[in-house]
Amino acid sequence: MSSTTDKLKGLANEAVGNVKQGVGNMTGNDKLVAEGKAQELKGEAQKTVGDVKDGAKTVADKITGR
Repeated sequence: MSSTTDKLKGLANEAVGNVKQGVGNMTGNDKLVAEGKAQELKGEAQKTVGDVKDGAKTVADKITGR
């Protein structure tokens, strides 16, 4: 997966997670709040993976002179 794909999937998971948390809070559904928080954290991790891939590519490009 490319770094851009990782970042986009991460943003999507964060957004869906936030919506789940909001709906869970409004309806008093603690399970939905927990699922939303877990999905939000998954999204944050995916975005971090994308950032790391970008950083590794930048370092590799500098080493190879690209």
